[in-house]
Amino acid sequence: MGNGRQGTGKRPAHLVWDWNGTLLDDNVAIIEATNAAFAELGLEPITLERYRDLYCVPIPRFYQRLIGRLPTDAEWLVMDAAFHQQYWARADACGLTEGAAELLAARWAAGLSQSLLSMAPHEHLVPIVRRHGITGHFVRVDGRTGPSHGSKAEHMVRHLTALRAVDPEISGERTVVIGDAVDDAVAAAAVGAKAVLYTGGSHSRASLAAAGVPVVDSLAEAVAVAEDLAG
Repeated sequence: MGNGRQGTGKRPAHLVWDWNGTLLDDNVAIIEATNAAFAELGLEPITLERYRDLYCVPIPRFYQRLIGRLPTDAEWLVMDAAFHQQYWARADACGLTEGAAELLAARWAAGLSQSLLSMAPHEHLVPIVRRHGITGHFVRVDGRTGPSHGSKAEHMVRHLTALRAVDPEISGERTVVIGDAVDDAVAAAAVGAKAVLYTGGSHSRASLAAAGVPVVDSLAEAVAVAEDLAG
């Protein structure tokens, strides 16, 4: 793959895209699945606005913010299972975020590299990305393996290591993570990469601002800012 900018003297960014809430517009499915998980413990449902104000990882800490205490291990297992069952029953009905498919296709056609890293389970992520017809736009697609209550940082380290095996020129300093959560910025920092956070997903703008990285309102703006950061 070419770098898309031969002769300009500027090295293009490698973009690592997030999936849920970034490329996939799944806010409704997320909040419905969260409320289904709460119902398992007899808890009151929450609004999307409250979710976006309080969301954080690890997820048990998010639940602590909502219910005033950490769930017990038994409660966590029940809530986590309920969430995933309800979410994946709804996920296929979710569309891509506006403009996402066109942005991905244009970058790929221009010879610019990009990959996908999600905390969605790998065995669920790969088929749904394929169904949206965008798998071929990424040099690598990785979902979460292992428990669902951790941070994205450890997965980002493995993701970038695997990318370098494909393209040794991909480095932390020219990598930009585009996501919708503060944890995406934390994961980027773990590999020496930069981050741009999108307001259309799991966090409110005020929550994202605390990460100390650029915050944008569209994926097109995210890509433009990412290229500036890598330049």
